[in-house]
Amino acid sequence: MLRQPPTRRSLIRLGALAGASALAPALGACVADGLVPGTAAIPEKQSALDVMPVLLVATTRKPTAATPRAPYFTSERGRGLSFAEVRLSPPDRSLIGKVSAVVTGDWTIGAVPKVETGAGAADAFAQAALGRDVLIYVHGYRESFESAAVSAARLSDGIRFRGVSGLFTWPSAAATFDYGYDRESALWSRDAFEDLLKALAASPSGGRINIVAHSMGTLLTLETLRMLRAEAGEAAMARIGAVVLAAPDIDFDLFANGVRRLGPDVNKITVISSTNDRALELSSTIAGGVVRAGAADRERLEELGVRVADASDYGGGLINHDLFLSNPEVQAVVKRAIARSAGA
Repeated sequence: MLRQPPTRRSLIRLGALAGASALAPALGACVADGLVPGTAAIPEKQSALDVMPVLLVATTRKPTAATPRAPYFTSERGRGLSFAEVRLSPPDRSLIGKVSAVVTGDWTIGAVPKVETGAGAADAFAQAALGRDVLIYVHGYRESFESAAVSAARLSDGIRFRGVSGLFTWPSAAATFDYGYDRESALWSRDAFEDLLKALAASPSGGRINIVAHSMGTLLTLETLRMLRAEAGEAAMARIGAVVLAAPDIDFDLFANGVRRLGPDVNKITVISSTNDRALELSSTIAGGVVRAGAADRERLEELGVRVADASDYGGGLINHDLFLSNPEVQAVVKRAIARSAGA
């Protein structure tokens, strides 16, 4: 018999009656990744990225002819993996800056001074991480290099991540009607992503590798982790910390098969789902009506052994596909997943 998860209203009522200290032991793991109002407080005032705005980038995109100038990397597939240290310009934290950010944007790319392509790219990324914990963002469908880099910065800064911020970006066409090209490009990038994870896992002074993947990027991530476990074994997987799959745009059956192949490492995975994600509804239509994992009922996901944060009640917009970048409560789920993996 399927157990119904507690509603937001019941959680608030329980909290008022019993107090926060009594609520935690009573519900335990049932709400470990639940979206509860008031849990979004992030005590740290600054992220490491805000102090040193450098984003480590690994990409399978083709560099532009003049890489030091925008758009830096194209939507075409490159020759192997490339590495770059991207210098970012942080947003203006003043009141005037916050108002202007509505028009001009948030984080921006300041410069990409050097790109290394070839066999040494993965090791160069690992060496630049300097033995610290890493947060790697893997973007989804219809993303340019610039938009992916900005999202990576927003994510890392939003959760006040204290380690190294990274981005794995694959050749998305960044166009609405190129879903097929994007999906094939994501899968084509599996070997390169695995090479990056192997290099980070093999670094003797390396920290924990945390991954946050969005939408179609979750397909790339899940397939790569299957490969990593099969080829590099438990030693490599031991270096993987939290794996957060936000709005996974994956056929549910394919997702279930991939998760089962991870064995005990399934406990590293947190899924942020939403049954009113309009982008996943469209993706399901394109796929012939097959339910996407990110829009599946919470019970079906929990049966696979993954942690689930159902964000269905937290989408106030038309699309509701990138709540992990815009909603503080959803961002808190990512932060808790990383903190939990650090104590494992």
